[in-house]
Amino acid sequence: MENEEKKDNNSLLIPASIIVAGLLIAFAVFYTKGAPTEDGGNQANLYGSSAADKMRPVDSSDHILGNPNASVKIVEYSDLECPFCKSYHPTLKQIMANYGRDGKVAWVYRHFPLDSIHSKARKEAEASECAADLGGNDAFWEYIDRVFEITPSNNKLDPAELPKIANEIGLDQEKFESCLASGKYAERVEKDYQDAIASGGDGTPYTVLISDNSGSIPFSGALPYGQVEAIVKQALEKSG
Repeated sequence: MENEEKKDNNSLLIPASIIVAGLLIAFAVFYTKGAPTEDGGNQANLYGSSAADKMRPVDSSDHILGNPNASVKIVEYSDLECPFCKSYHPTLKQIMANYGRDGKVAWVYRHFPLDSIHSKARKEAEASECAADLGGNDAFWEYIDRVFEITPSNNKLDPAELPKIANEIGLDQEKFESCLASGKYAERVEKDYQDAIASGGDGTPYTVLISDNSGSIPFSGALPYGQVEAIVKQALEKSG
């Protein structure tokens, strides 16, 4: 009798579990399709090159580290509050240290703030643009380096730190605060965001490697150095 009661209870639980599983799958599909998410994967998620066909061409308006005419360009779409972007940042710095000095590889940074989970990231992106406004390209890279160094990630950076960082790297703090309060770079950040979506980005960090002779290779996630290096080497070999 006891076994029969357990069987009856189990028979009731099975349909319920199916319903719950269905709801979880539906939620996952909605969440993934409804908004970009952080991608902490450690494996290359390689797409067809057509995924990057609609991305904005790299030009003088971009923040470029290295030779603007490099045959291989690494275009990173990043969120300053994303912990995976934080861990990925040193990887690309190492790539540039090892492959950017000869002028064959350049790093292009574009904004991809994930508003649904990082409400502060968009203003931080604007702050980096104000740094560039006041101090040029070098100040931009120094500013984001410092943000990634001190931010605890996941929307936890105190906005009061933004002008302090500007002051640390030698910028006029009063002018910086005025720039940030004006919102003059909000449109610039939004354009980068829309470009990330158009080029196939669905999480951060999202990277598109562009080679003069071998097209584009988009991939997502905070790939470790070895995997990124392998992709760069392949592109360099094809570029001659």
